[in-house]
Amino acid sequence: MKAAAAVSLPSQRAEEFAKGVLARERATLGRAITLIESSSPSDRADAAQLLRLLLPHAGGACRIGISGAPGAGKSSLIETLGCELIERGHRVAVLAVDPSSSNNGGSILADKTRMQKLAASSNAFIRPSPSAGASGGVARASFETVLLCEAAGFDTILIETVGVGQLESAVADMVDIFVLLALPGAGDELQGIKKGALERADVILVTKADGERRELAHAALARYREAVSILATLSSKRSPHLALCSAHTGLGIAELCESLETFYARLKESGALETRRGKQRVRRMKLMLESELMALFLRDKQMSSWLHESESELLEGATTPFLVIDDIIERLEGKLVGRS
Repeated sequence: MKAAAAVSLPSQRAEEFAKGVLARERATLGRAITLIESSSPSDRADAAQLLRLLLPHAGGACRIGISGAPGAGKSSLIETLGCELIERGHRVAVLAVDPSSSNNGGSILADKTRMQKLAASSNAFIRPSPSAGASGGVARASFETVLLCEAAGFDTILIETVGVGQLESAVADMVDIFVLLALPGAGDELQGIKKGALERADVILVTKADGERRELAHAALARYREAVSILATLSSKRSPHLALCSAHTGLGIAELCESLETFYARLKESGALETRRGKQRVRRMKLMLESELMALFLRDKQMSSWLHESESELLEGATTPFLVIDDIIERLEGKLVGRS
């Protein structure tokens, strides 16, 4: 029989945060997210306890990832979509993952100031978070932040990525529905979007389909239909939903809401939702393990010294990454054997 891991009793701070989050206190939710994002050892202990308290109350929201190149209008679409969802009776949380300041790692775009109408609603919560160099343009603790928002009673979570070329798979691996935004252009739209993003998208929206861009938008939509049709012949995955939209005029927003609600309902009814989320949790665990093992490696003075020596040799061209890793693993194995 597998022995149960010892779990310490929740701290007073963790209990107070959990109580406030469950009571839907927005200020407490914000502080709880800050706790989850902290790298301080004492904060990490409280964060783990908080997650254990709130996990039974999480998981009930539709998680939607929204990605696209800069200028595609992600923030504008999210505000318009969020307001429409609230009109339909939903409570919406927006996790807007901003590029991080290279100096202090802070969030520098402040999406809250760009979604003023949505932010004013009592049924909305907007949280800009620094990506801090995280792969795929999503914050390190975004997955856990989603759980906190769900525990606070938000039934729809919109996750906006920085959209500056990182692997879109990072956000696709933590949501139920992946929405890709594309701008109408002069015929080179497909060059700006990776094949992988098209393959993983559940919805592709050609944005800003109004005014002088309307004809260009129709042409772009035709190009995307052709592209996904070609990809569909190479894969068993169903084709994504394609449509035009305009955050300015509201074109396609109501239809988008209906499509999202229908798609999510089908995922739940078929059992595909829990299967998808289970695989996401496993992938998330492996990625976090890699990150934590690297941090553990660097905290050991001897191993950190090995790495520093290897970096110098690599800069001088005296070795290769393969040889460095082979040497470090050999040393690490010898160190572990010596401790046993």
